[in-house]
Amino acid sequence: MKTQRSKAKANAKDAKDVRKLIAQNKKARHDYVILDTFECGIVLTGTEVKSLRQGRASLVDGFAQIDGNEVWLHNVHIPEYAQGTWTNHAARRKRKLLLHRAEIDKLIGKTQETGHTLVPLQLYFYRGRAKVEIALAKGKKEYDKRQTLREKQDRREADRAISSVRRRQRAAEG
Repeated sequence: MKTQRSKAKANAKDAKDVRKLIAQNKKARHDYVILDTFECGIVLTGTEVKSLRQGRASLVDGFAQIDGNEVWLHNVHIPEYAQGTWTNHAARRKRKLLLHRAEIDKLIGKTQETGHTLVPLQLYFYRGRAKVEIALAKGKKEYDKRQTLREKQDRREADRAISSVRRRQRAAEG
């Protein structure tokens, strides 16, 4: 009896450790070279959390900025909670990000370099808390974007060729 109970607790804990993805910024990986990533908490109001639990958010125009030794997330769209009343939040307000002092100091030094910026990559729940994955990034030039797409297409074609050869080999064996 005791072993079944401990297994149930272990499974419940494993279920909590899973990231529940809310929003992802795929365009950021296309437009920027990702140099380093940071997981940080985010300060939210109650209606924002309820709206996020419904899976509604957009990181498309979002960016992070350091202001007075604090990191702030701007232009992330979390729509108003449908059942909210007068306590509802503004959809595009700036939100404070929670990072360790050493991480903030590192970001201050890196973002002062030319061409470096902070962009949000993912917004998710982890162990019941809303988290944002931000990236220290450097903007790509147009030719870099084209080259990245070309490399991606080449990899895809190579994978297709390999899989078709394997399929033919299996057919010949069977």
